[in-house]
Amino acid sequence: MQLSRPSPNLPSRVIILGSAGFIGRHLIRHLRELGVPILAPPRAEVDLESAQGLGPLRSLLRREDAIVVLAALTPDRGRDVRTFMANLRMGENLCSLFADFAPAHVVYVSSDAVYDDGANPVREDSSCNPSSLHGLMHLARERMLAHVFEKSPGSLALLRPTLIYGPGDTHNGYGPNRFLRAALKGERIALFGEGEELRDHIFVGDVCRLIALALRHRAAGTLNLATGHSHSFRDVAATAVRAAGRPVAIEGAPRRSPVTHRHFDVTQLIKSFPNFRFTTLDEGLAAKEDEFPK
Repeated sequence: MQLSRPSPNLPSRVIILGSAGFIGRHLIRHLRELGVPILAPPRAEVDLESAQGLGPLRSLLRREDAIVVLAALTPDRGRDVRTFMANLRMGENLCSLFADFAPAHVVYVSSDAVYDDGANPVREDSSCNPSSLHGLMHLARERMLAHVFEKSPGSLALLRPTLIYGPGDTHNGYGPNRFLRAALKGERIALFGEGEELRDHIFVGDVCRLIALALRHRAAGTLNLATGHSHSFRDVAATAVRAAGRPVAIEGAPRRSPVTHRHFDVTQLIKSFPNFRFTTLDEGLAAKEDEFPK
């Protein structure tokens, strides 16, 4: 990743697309705390799935704007071809807009699902061979944006976060958020197998702070957002139980698929932002909606 601004400087304005989602809500708050002017047009005003729906956004754009693209239909909304194509239409319409009117900086929040399942440890130059339509969609959008920005005066940053957790997540995917919800209700935590798989989990507040750093430095290129420390799902469940402060059973189940692990080499992130401190799993699971660790 290249930092166009060695001395960090906040952009004059940030437009957030997908502001109503899990990351978007937290990012708005974080950028406002930093004093950054924000536009967060709701879907009712800017429909990325429709070329005509981008009209209001086109009229708002300034050349000096930075745009954070979070908008996507997530797997909980559908894992089928229809969802895949809807996401690609969003990407196509945005690329048409950026080809006509390139903003100073675009930060696209992608996913580690773009990588080959066998990539281990995962680096920014690891093989991209996604096994899911969700991962393929993000990879296609990345390539589409990169194609547009090859001839653009603006900068493009592609951020690939691993599994994100934190307060306010509605996806309820297997991992920290689901485990904590169960523990707070006093319900048993059900694991796949014995929960031995190792995964890297990143706190939503850390994702927001890294997006802000990318904006400050007008970063360009690709960067994985991961802590570099993988935990077993059983350890994550035990941490959730501690955070809930009540005894909860953690139970394994017969395994239906082979055990797989994923580790990240975060050398590039450390080189780019050497003073960044990650939130620990204990801190993240104990965090309240309005009270993030700094």
